[in-house]
Amino acid sequence: MILTTCAACAAPLAYDAPRCVRCKVRYCDSTCQHDHWRRGHKQMCKKIHRGGNAEQYNADKKYKEAVAVAVEKCAADTKGQTCYICTQALHWKTKEGLVRMCACRGTAGFAHVSCLAEQAKILVAEAEENNLGNKTFDERWARWYACSLCEQWYHGVVACALGWACWKTYVGRPEEHRRIMAMSMLGTGLSQVENYEDALSVREATLSMMRRVGASEEYILAAQCNLANSYLELGRNEDSLIMRQEIYSGNLKLYGEEHRSTILAANNYAESLRLLKRFGEAKPLLRRTIPVIRRVLGEDNDLTFKMRWSYAETLFRDDNATLGDLREAVETLEEAARTARRVLGGAHPVTEGIEKSLRDARAAL
Repeated sequence: MILTTCAACAAPLAYDAPRCVRCKVRYCDSTCQHDHWRRGHKQMCKKIHRGGNAEQYNADKKYKEAVAVAVEKCAADTKGQTCYICTQALHWKTKEGLVRMCACRGTAGFAHVSCLAEQAKILVAEAEENNLGNKTFDERWARWYACSLCEQWYHGVVACALGWACWKTYVGRPEEHRRIMAMSMLGTGLSQVENYEDALSVREATLSMMRRVGASEEYILAAQCNLANSYLELGRNEDSLIMRQEIYSGNLKLYGEEHRSTILAANNYAESLRLLKRFGEAKPLLRRTIPVIRRVLGEDNDLTFKMRWSYAETLFRDDNATLGDLREAVETLEEAARTARRVLGGAHPVTEGIEKSLRDARAAL
């Protein structure tokens, strides 16, 4: 992972932690540095320096490991195919195999991670050099995380490999927007392969850097959202709740109650309250937000279904639920289930989840 811990004792490091003069490996103090030197760093120091110093050397190494995992995972699906970018089965330089983890079907969407990364790197560089504007830049940056053919986000081991590819591309940048975006990409990729501890460390480092360089409140809130997700993935529900409450308040102040970001933040905050069985706090929040989401996003939106589903759960899962609460939960779920089945289809995970909750609510009633 990115170097946020001491190379000798693995303790968390401060931003201004001492470094090896030659290769920039970071340590707690001179004692750890001397100990690491005696335990073998003396032999590795020059090699790491030649590889671009500690951060670049580590990123290159982790990238190669992630690509190997992705290629192996996709091997059965990619057998006999060729890369849609370079048209070869094996990459001409790295000799790596193919991957595909998007919504493409048939013979479309097969590629080398190296080709995907090079394509994204070139497109982003062109947008930067020619000052093509934020909209064009964002569209091109999407090549780091979404398929250019089907436009679906990559997932699993391919998302992780591309996260490392993005980080190794921009790791040498100063502490500014591109480096921060690359760190965010890496955190998402690590989370995709359930490497939650490392994802948390990356996301904490990202938020710390954003605050250090004075990033806008919009970006700070997005980084906090990612960090709250990491807490949740690691079972740190109380930490996630505290951060989601802060995110909701921040979005409400910045955008107002009808902005999509505020609605998403309200939904996430309510989810954390529900997970901790703090139903008394979740109910009024959802009662305030559901009319807003219906007005702004409509009845047939995925998030509308999820929020109504969540509200019903807070009603009938509560040990102190009244008969009126149970009836309201059943009525809410019945209506949501009918609409979800019509709009999303019976096999959609949201429809299935709502229908399961409906069975549980009826049993409770």
